[in-house]
Amino acid sequence: MSEVALLYVMTAFVIISAIALCIQAIMLGGIYKTTKQLQGTVNPLVPKVENLVQKANSTLDQNSRQIAEITSKAAEITSKANDILDSTKRQVAIVEELVGDAASRAKVQMERVELVIDDTLSRAHETVAVVHDGIMRPLREVNGIAAGVRAALGSLARGNRPTPDRATADEEMFI
Repeated sequence: MSEVALLYVMTAFVIISAIALCIQAIMLGGIYKTTKQLQGTVNPLVPKVENLVQKANSTLDQNSRQIAEITSKAAEITSKANDILDSTKRQVAIVEELVGDAASRAKVQMERVELVIDDTLSRAHETVAVVHDGIMRPLREVNGIAAGVRAALGSLARGNRPTPDRATADEEMFI
């Protein structure tokens, strides 16, 4: 390559570099202008954002205090609930013991009632037997004596003795 050609190529590259630098300068100017406009719109918002950040911080502080209070109250409620649960368990155990004791006592009382009823029934049977022997036997005896007296009176009232045929027939009936 000749020196002239090399010089032309280098000149072309220098011109391209100069154009690129000019374009970059123009772009930097545009960026500067846009940044200034953006800064102009953001500057009025900065105090509002700072107030918002302060309010957010105070809200977070309040919430953290409230969460701490709620946590302590929840722990207190949980401990009270556990105490109530323990007390309930003890009372249920006592009630179960009382129910078991009452059931065993009721069973013993039912057995006693059954014994008393059995004794009462046996005494009633004995009383019926005594009444039966004491009243019914004498009634039968009196009835037998009355039948004998009736037969004697009937025999005396007839006055005559039975004939031998009749006596033999009566004896055959008993044999």
